[in-house]
Amino acid sequence: METALTRLTGVRYPVVQTGMGWVAGPRLVSAAANAGALGILASATMSPDGLRAAVREVRARTDAPFGVNLRADAADARERVRIVIDEGVRVASFALAPSGDLIAELKDAGVVVIPSVGARRHAEKVAAWGADAVLVQGGEGGGHTGDVATTVLLPQVVDAVDVPVIAAGGFRDGRGLVAALALGAAGVAMGTRFLLTSDSTVPDAVKARYLAATVRDVTVTRAVDGLPHRMLRTDLVDSLERHGRARTLARAVRHAAAFRRLSGLSWRSMLRDGWAMRHGRELTWSQVLMAANTPMLLRASMVDGRTDLGVMASGQVAGAIDDLPSCAELLDRMMTEAAEVVAGLRREP
Repeated sequence: METALTRLTGVRYPVVQTGMGWVAGPRLVSAAANAGALGILASATMSPDGLRAAVREVRARTDAPFGVNLRADAADARERVRIVIDEGVRVASFALAPSGDLIAELKDAGVVVIPSVGARRHAEKVAAWGADAVLVQGGEGGGHTGDVATTVLLPQVVDAVDVPVIAAGGFRDGRGLVAALALGAAGVAMGTRFLLTSDSTVPDAVKARYLAATVRDVTVTRAVDGLPHRMLRTDLVDSLERHGRARTLARAVRHAAAFRRLSGLSWRSMLRDGWAMRHGRELTWSQVLMAANTPMLLRASMVDGRTDLGVMASGQVAGAIDDLPSCAELLDRMMTEAAEVVAGLRREP
């Protein structure tokens, strides 16, 4: 299935595996890439040296194109961009809008730049700065999210920009892919669906919680880091929502210290990142510090398997997923179903 996305990135299928922290490591990324999707390595939870090692591990596992997800507001963003360029990574994706000079530096080196956006005006801005494509996530998507549904947001963005648009939020199968293409997208991006594959390194106990979830078990809360965050509703989420600010802040300080040790960042760098996160948003400094909860609470579940202590970012689509195929099985199934749907639409009534 050829689209503007496959032509731009060189992948076989117009499907992107998103860069989920602690989840999108070398094993999942290489499996997605070998299956024909665009695998995206999550770098925000890695040190620069860890990122370089992870890129090389993916390269050793696959000859297919893949990408790296970067935080544009990170204090060491330029160092990470240089790693992407030096290592010959095909695609750089961004969770927040990168500056025009970062986009130019990557494009000058032949790297495809795909920022993620949650609003039409953001898509217009990065497209004007030279982004090669945009990934637009509707409110159904997991992690930090907005409140406009994909079916409403996607056509707005498609009409507003002249670059390929990738749809995220609510996709899991071939029917969804065809629907996104009909709305003008060049492909779909999926996080939760790839998390729930046999190639994902997420512990079995955590996968079981996702598979048992209904659509109503996926909620949006500000209790973790002060920003709207879609995740599975658990006893921990209920507890965070009940506790007062002082107790939440104390928890945030502990997690910030733990993340600093794991990531190799200095306190100064973390404070710079906090300032960048606060800029342009109505966040108090206590909410900025609360954001330090996120990497460690995600790690507790996605790496350590602690469903009682960790948070589980999730798209609403988790409530409609009930199996754990390999990435290859998932992509084969999606493409077969998409072809069947298109053939059915073409039949005479």
